[in-house]
Amino acid sequence: MKIILPVAGKGTRLRPHTQTKAKSLVHVAGKTVLEHIISRLNHLWVTEYIFITDENGGQVCEFMESKFPELCCHYIVQTEQKGPAHAIFLAAQCIEKGDDLLIVFNDTIFDADLSQIDDLCSDCDGLIYSKEVEDYQRFGVNVVLNGFITEMVEKPDNPVSKLAQVGLYYLKDGHLFMEYLHQAILAEDMVKGEYYLPAVFMRMIRDGMIFKAPEIDAWLDCGKPETLLESNSYLLIGRHHNHGSVTDSVLIEPVHIEKGAVVQGCILGPNVSVAAGSTIETSIIRNSIINGKSHVRNMILQNSILGDAVHLTSSARCMNIGDHSSIEMQGG
Repeated sequence: MKIILPVAGKGTRLRPHTQTKAKSLVHVAGKTVLEHIISRLNHLWVTEYIFITDENGGQVCEFMESKFPELCCHYIVQTEQKGPAHAIFLAAQCIEKGDDLLIVFNDTIFDADLSQIDDLCSDCDGLIYSKEVEDYQRFGVNVVLNGFITEMVEKPDNPVSKLAQVGLYYLKDGHLFMEYLHQAILAEDMVKGEYYLPAVFMRMIRDGMIFKAPEIDAWLDCGKPETLLESNSYLLIGRHHNHGSVTDSVLIEPVHIEKGAVVQGCILGPNVSVAAGSTIETSIIRNSIINGKSHVRNMILQNSILGDAVHLTSSARCMNIGDHSSIEMQGG
């Protein structure tokens, strides 16, 4: 099996956290998004990981060489932003006859048992992993009849289906899939100037190929600050780990503190992750992500994301308050 990971894209919805780093290298629950994804794939028999990158590709390459030096990786730079189908087609040079193919987009972290791929695909040509959602109008959805996909609708106005495509695809014949991608590009089958995968899959379905839409267990969006924090909370369930130096502090589960982090005189949690190299002093923090080499002192934070090397301090207050007083202090 070969795996294509499109990791290009500016990650504009996550700015300022993606101003200086690839969006797949943003931290959540003690790991980068990319590390969470690779850890869900590296039990498969994979001959090559193919990354479609942008100008931040050097960061991705450096990360993979550091964290997963044993993996065979290939990097291709996408110089033109022409949509996800175009990005995947850039990998055509690496896909040979006989290769099966897994495509994994990096805006989301998934929970799914990929060891079932062979069984699920025994009577079809591919799998388009899905998740039932209530806000189906935001996604491309799969319409399923008798267990097989009959139609795909992009952001439907009516509930023809609530099975949203989650950005995880398996193709039994990767080389043939690349030929269909090529056909779509030659035909300029575009939406608003970009190439998308549903048009390619519908070409294949019209030609008699069969696809299923297995549901994944969890679909964790890491593309926006608010959903990144939600994913952080989900991933921390059952992972209350303290690998750092913690003194005179209260940790309210779940909290994940990496080795090399220092916490002194704080109340942390629930749902807080602190990266290596950070120091937090006399602060109260909940539902937040603190990235590496940051320094936080005398702060009360919630629903917050601090990037790398952030210096955030406040000062303690001295008050002399009489009986029957009512004081409410809010952030500006």
